[in-house]
Amino acid sequence: MQDARNAPSRTSARTPRGERARTSDAAAPATPAASVHRLPRTTRRRRDDAAETEIDGIRITSTRRVIDADSGTHKLELVRYYERAAPWILPHLRDRPVSLVRAPRGLSGEMFFQRHSARAPLPELTEHEGLDPGHPPLLTIDTARALVSAAQMDVIELHTWNASVHDIERPDRVLFDLDPDPALGWDRVIEVAQSTRALLAELKLESFCKTSGGRGLHIVVPLTPAAGWEDAKAFARAVAQHLAAVWPTQITATMGPEHRKKKIFIDYLRNARGASTALAYGVRARPGMGVSVPIDWDELASTTGGAQWTLATIDARLTQIEHADPWAAYGRVRQKLTAELTLGLEAAGK
Repeated sequence: MQDARNAPSRTSARTPRGERARTSDAAAPATPAASVHRLPRTTRRRRDDAAETEIDGIRITSTRRVIDADSGTHKLELVRYYERAAPWILPHLRDRPVSLVRAPRGLSGEMFFQRHSARAPLPELTEHEGLDPGHPPLLTIDTARALVSAAQMDVIELHTWNASVHDIERPDRVLFDLDPDPALGWDRVIEVAQSTRALLAELKLESFCKTSGGRGLHIVVPLTPAAGWEDAKAFARAVAQHLAAVWPTQITATMGPEHRKKKIFIDYLRNARGASTALAYGVRARPGMGVSVPIDWDELASTTGGAQWTLATIDARLTQIEHADPWAAYGRVRQKLTAELTLGLEAAGK
């Protein structure tokens, strides 16, 4: 998978000839560290044919292209999902730097991971200059139109940072990615997730759980931004290493398949500056098109796998959470990391 992070920086948003720039209804507020550009809207009308349609004013091309042979999913199905799921997705996406997994030929073709803006603009996405020194502008997807536009530009998977563009140096969450050896049963993943939650509760930290859309689970600890990146990563590392010390036959905090044999790797490296994690309600660029789905802790025991929900089955879940959102309390949580928490965990491991 190629990385587009080294693409040349664009110092300003340019309006293609023959098009007029779009004035945003709600432009992202400027920050002291960055200037913001909303990329131009394409308004040129072109002849429709059987392989084209329009969604939210965005012309969708190659609608019949099969992007996943395993499920038979077409590009149009993915775009329509992101359109209707936008009310659930945007609260987890808006104002966060986003990395994109793009697959112009579907999962069977070459895919690349894009962290920054590139020469060819992505219409409707917002550029933030100056937030990642030495690199082109970071990107955010702040509207439903931008989400649809990204899908039109062959984006399948979306990953977000642990901080917002308005306070980029202070993360507002810590995240643990539970990545199991494929040979392990799902019941072991459930056990480790419950143990992780119990340890966090002992530290007086509330946590939330979601399926990864792949093999494992993500445990998210919302924070009031206060600690910096190094402090957040040190805390996450201390939690993972403590759990690995208590359950050495089940858990590892060391990366690499050789360390993960018959174990679950608790990936704390997702908490470094610039690292990102698959978006809640986002589709994964994997055969079967799994979706990362927030769940209530009471639902965990009845889950069947990290890709329990897929693009083909997610609508029933969206209907369910419309009446009972498992993460309804997420935005109301007020908690901070302290050096004492990390030092206490490190001391307990000695």
